[in-house]
Amino acid sequence: MGAALARAAQWTAAGSGTGTLEITPLNESLLNQIIKFAEDFSTRHPREAAFVFREPLQWKTQLGCSVFGEGYEINEATVQSEAKGKDGQPLLLLMASTLRVRSFDQLSSLLQIAMEKKLKEAQACLEANRDPIVKILGPEYGTVEGEDMSMLHLLDKVKKDDDPETELKMKIFLLLHQLDLQLLNSSLKHISEDIRLNPAAINNEVNLLKNFSGKGEDTVLESLEYTSDYTFSNGCRAPPWRQVHGEICYLVIKPHDTDPLYITCSTAGVFLNGVSNNKGFHGEYNFFKEPTYEKNYQRMEVVDAKVSGQSQNLYDFTEKNVCEKVKSSAARRRSIDKKKLEPSMKFLRFLLSCNNFDDVTSFPQQGREISCNHVQYWSSRTVILSYFYKTSGRFEDISESSSETEEDEEQPVRHQEGNTDLPSEYWGIQKLAKYLKGGNPTATVIALCSMRDFNLAQETCQLAIRDIGCLEVLINLLDTEEIKCQIGSLKILKEISQNTLIRHAIADLGGLQIMVKILDSPDKDLKCLAAETIANVARFKRARRTVRQHGGIKRLVGLLECISVGSTSLTPYQAKDTEIARCGALALWSCSKSIKNKEAIRKAGGIPLLARWLKCSHANILTPVVGTLQECASEPSYRLAIRTEGMIENLVKNLSSEHEELQMHCASAIFKCAEDKETRDLVRQHGGLQPLSVLLGNSENKQLLAAVTGAIWKCAMSGENVSKFREYKAIEALVGLLTDQPEGVLVNIVGALGECCQEPINRTTIRKCGGIPPLVKLLAGTDQALLVNVTKAVGACATEPENMMIIDRLDGVRLLWSLLKNPNPDVQASAAWAICPCIENAKDAGEMVRSFVGGLELIVNLLKSKNKEVLASVCAAITNIAKDEENLAVITDHGVVPLLSKLANTNNDKLRRHLAEAISHCCMWGSNRVTFGETKAIAPLVRYLKSNDPSVHRATAQALYQLSEDPNNCITMHENGVVKLLLAMVGSTDEILQEAAAGCIANIRRLALATEKAKYG
Repeated sequence: MGAALARAAQWTAAGSGTGTLEITPLNESLLNQIIKFAEDFSTRHPREAAFVFREPLQWKTQLGCSVFGEGYEINEATVQSEAKGKDGQPLLLLMASTLRVRSFDQLSSLLQIAMEKKLKEAQACLEANRDPIVKILGPEYGTVEGEDMSMLHLLDKVKKDDDPETELKMKIFLLLHQLDLQLLNSSLKHISEDIRLNPAAINNEVNLLKNFSGKGEDTVLESLEYTSDYTFSNGCRAPPWRQVHGEICYLVIKPHDTDPLYITCSTAGVFLNGVSNNKGFHGEYNFFKEPTYEKNYQRMEVVDAKVSGQSQNLYDFTEKNVCEKVKSSAARRRSIDKKKLEPSMKFLRFLLSCNNFDDVTSFPQQGREISCNHVQYWSSRTVILSYFYKTSGRFEDISESSSETEEDEEQPVRHQEGNTDLPSEYWGIQKLAKYLKGGNPTATVIALCSMRDFNLAQETCQLAIRDIGCLEVLINLLDTEEIKCQIGSLKILKEISQNTLIRHAIADLGGLQIMVKILDSPDKDLKCLAAETIANVARFKRARRTVRQHGGIKRLVGLLECISVGSTSLTPYQAKDTEIARCGALALWSCSKSIKNKEAIRKAGGIPLLARWLKCSHANILTPVVGTLQECASEPSYRLAIRTEGMIENLVKNLSSEHEELQMHCASAIFKCAEDKETRDLVRQHGGLQPLSVLLGNSENKQLLAAVTGAIWKCAMSGENVSKFREYKAIEALVGLLTDQPEGVLVNIVGALGECCQEPINRTTIRKCGGIPPLVKLLAGTDQALLVNVTKAVGACATEPENMMIIDRLDGVRLLWSLLKNPNPDVQASAAWAICPCIENAKDAGEMVRSFVGGLELIVNLLKSKNKEVLASVCAAITNIAKDEENLAVITDHGVVPLLSKLANTNNDKLRRHLAEAISHCCMWGSNRVTFGETKAIAPLVRYLKSNDPSVHRATAQALYQLSEDPNNCITMHENGVVKLLLAMVGSTDEILQEAAAGCIANIRRLALATEKAKYG
């Protein structure tokens, strides 16, 4: 157990103190296995369970005295077990929230008492006892690195000494060692996912294979060569614009017996390229030209993917370079802006020829003149970074963001520049520029103060600062020792960074790197301003990546540490700490739109700190904290943490806040977290359903309405919650919102109604409130997510005959049928499921179906789909269609029987059930039974009886009963062992299954008797 906790478990240390176990799926799995081991220990190993630990396991518990019952002595705030050790001390002692346990017997009983808190108790115990084996058996059994000789020493001791306690320790040690191996094995898969290929590993493998290559007969390969001899400083041979996609190098492998193979080696594995010799990078590669194999590259066949997951840019070209301080003169910046420079390939050759890329980016502050093939460049860091980030854009990490919005993908809008009709503010800022650039510190501070007097929220002023070169000066001022200059500069940058162009310019000039360093400053005002400016700039993915790569996430998480969390009255010192935390949370909110940044926040220990701040009552800090949490809640590890850290209660509480933005983010967090049933139950238990229902009345704020309806939708997936929503009149409110709403809101409203429709009383409520006509009207929409939800809602409503009459009158069934033509398989499946209750509850269903021109042919052709959900839903629809004899004849002519037979070889129980039902009903026409036998559908159906799903058994038995009417089918069934399987089902409590199984056996038996009679007379 010690080795697993040290090597496999994921620990974090947020600030000072010992590490804590992170709330991750891996850790939860390890904890659950340890809990099961401890709970079962007393019953499986009663003798060992009575062993008294060398030292007690001690930790801070959340359990109160009231949970302890029989077997314990309770005296006010102290609890002790009646069971005592040889020394007379109790084996369990609870004093002032400190719990001490001295045996597995008591540990097992405690976990059973803890019930739903057992996970938190196990976590607290292991955090306080990092190597529990030492406490249980003694220090000689502790976990050690390298070769562990404790087992051998123990065996020697057992041989020399007949002491029963030594033998008992030996058994306990072996049991704990076995648990350790089990934990390590279960975590091996998760750990292996974090291992990625790197240039050194690939180079070693290539060198090894080269030793087995050559012309001789005893070689495995004729040759193996890199496509390029050039190696970058990071060990990669791929060009920079492919390195950002995780590619390391390219190989040409010539086997003895086939054509050459072209291989791409990347951090995600080794891939065989699907392109021809005359395309892409095959043969001689041109490093200075964009490759032409982009489309072909997508069609790759995996050769050896050693790891999986997103590629991490271990060798990112810009990581070492962007951190250089960016300083350049205003004149050069002006010339770059006004004149769109296209850096020559010759200059790129110069860059690439440098052994260390930092040689190029480390020019003196004033720049230097370099010569490259008779072309002179007045170079600076600004020019180089401008080339990489603006002209080519090749260093953008396309896999960076998980929730990129238009703002995340913002592209700077180039405004027409000119000197005509410029306002006076523009010229005023231009006059201040010379004092800002050339003055002493005092003059600089005065110039900064004067610049702040301008309306910096005005775009003219913002662009004036950029155009006259003040932006570079402001960023350079951040790197000085003058606190006042730094504060003045940051105050201006904070204001003007609201502009998209300015944000990109700050990132291009390396301003983010300097701001990240300022986060370590002892000056609190400086830290606040730096964090707020980072929050503004980090709204596009390159900026977010820069913050992460330069250690910004860890520093920002550190800003959340504050002893004043939850205090109602704050001292000035505490108020300043709270303000620092607010600014840090704002920056984390901006950065959290990236998957990698979410992971970085978690690893830096951000989750427990965010949970602490969630308990405070100040809306100004709650908003960015909840905003960060709702952004991160798209990741399963965060949803688990939000649930287990008790954050749902606080999210629910803040739904009743006076601040609409805070309400919106709380509802959005619940929307994302309520994917899990445990979270939905917690929302109900903490009284969150009523405030959500009340917030439906605020229909003016569309963003808030979208979040609230989304939360209601997900919460309504639990039946208990639906009953509460009915009590709070939420269904009537949802129906009233079905018109004049944005599609994003409608998706959630209709989704919620679809879940509520699972209860008959709610279907009646929707009809009485006039909800069916707007629902049917939405079937004519184009939004795919909306169509999936509205078809589900209409289908659920159609299970009521009165509702079905309205749907039919509004031509709703025809609209549903037309959605079967939609290219989206989710829409197709949802429409087919909705058609089933429509056919079941329509007055003249057969005639209604035949009235749809080409409708039957369309639904039969959907049996050629590759999507399992589409196939299952279409089979269910065919089952209902086949109940009408004329329709059955039509779909038989369209070839339904061979298409159903082709689907028989499936392991999907949902598809099996509906396929068997469809086959059963299709047997009712003509020679379909014979055709099913001829198309090899019988043997796979017999195998369905081995499924664990009772509904599959029932449908299959009915199908086999119908098919057994044909003698040849009976022979096939008997050969495949159907009798033995059906005999077990004759005794089933399901009468339909019982009758179908008995009928099938009877048909087989009758055929056998007839055969014997014919044979022997």
